[in-house]
Amino acid sequence: MTAGARIETSRDLRLDLFRGLANWAIFLDHVPNNAVAWVTARNYGFSDAAELFVFVSGYTVAFVYARMARARGFLAAALRVLGRAWQIYVAYILLFVFYVVAIGYVAQRYGHAHLLDEFNIRLLIKDPVEFLKHGILLEYKPLNLDVLPLYIVLMIAFPPLLWVLMRQPNAALMISLGIYAGAQMFGWNLNAYPAGQWYFNPFAWQLLFVIGAWVALGGATTGRAMIRSSPALAVVGIVILFAAFITLASRTGHQDLIPEPARSLFLPNDKTNLAPYRIVHFLALAVAVSRLIPKEATFLSASWLRPLRLCGERSLEVFCAGVFLAFVAHFAIELVSDALAFQIVVSIAGIGIMIVVAYFKTWTREFCATPGRKAVERAGIRQPQLAQRER
Repeated sequence: MTAGARIETSRDLRLDLFRGLANWAIFLDHVPNNAVAWVTARNYGFSDAAELFVFVSGYTVAFVYARMARARGFLAAALRVLGRAWQIYVAYILLFVFYVVAIGYVAQRYGHAHLLDEFNIRLLIKDPVEFLKHGILLEYKPLNLDVLPLYIVLMIAFPPLLWVLMRQPNAALMISLGIYAGAQMFGWNLNAYPAGQWYFNPFAWQLLFVIGAWVALGGATTGRAMIRSSPALAVVGIVILFAAFITLASRTGHQDLIPEPARSLFLPNDKTNLAPYRIVHFLALAVAVSRLIPKEATFLSASWLRPLRLCGERSLEVFCAGVFLAFVAHFAIELVSDALAFQIVVSIAGIGIMIVVAYFKTWTREFCATPGRKAVERAGIRQPQLAQRER
């Protein structure tokens, strides 16, 4: 391994904190006509919670499995990566089934047939065998089930990338940039069923995943002084303010305030192919946050932030719960009331249930832990493979 592939020795609590925030924001953003979603980042810049989720996932995966590769060998780490991809796939299939059944039941039971079209399951009901087959193959996806298939593909492709990252991290980043450029120039994407392509183009979104992994292995260390310089911070501020102006003007119906060149370049905001300006905006936010909230900040371990951190640690379970709860919240607002007060109640209730899921998952893991592992933790000794396990 080259000296450049330096692996951090302690877990960064900011990862859990911001992945928890991403899960909450994705839930709020997935509830249509929800005024509470105005608190999320998508309304104030080009990037949103999806970029945060993918970046932190790339960072965490590299952080965990690079250490495992050093301790137990690359083959063991690669097998664990593929095992994790399988776990995510199983979780996705279970979510897929429960999601479709719930939407179909509600549409039939309460006479809301429009939900079948809104959530893209009408064709599945007409031809369940064919659409379930393509659902299992990740080609057919109901509304809001796009992130996990992207994550599965990125995880399956990660072992060879990890091998390169641990030896030549800059070369791995250049390869990723080349794939991204090919997706932008030649329209590379995966086909969806029955028509179209993936909403999250994996050939484009892999770049943000790789950037996260590259940073985890010390890729940004050499440029840290330049990134934190006054001129760089000034550029970061300009990018954030410019993106906020364009996005707010667009979302509030004041596109006429945006000069025509900027309007044609930034609108519509290309999320499918992860437009370059989305990456620039996200990285600007990442630099600003890293400067404002250092890794050593004491408040990160505060007890009042534990619910948010746990939602980041138990990200898979919380994400799946959030996707399902977004449909429940949407139906509740449509069936009961669309008043602002009720939207707030439903949003808080959804986040509360996500927190309960995170606490329950944490409790079950601790309760079912082996006696040997409990003894190790009581003694204050954390084995590397346990301390750095993927959350």
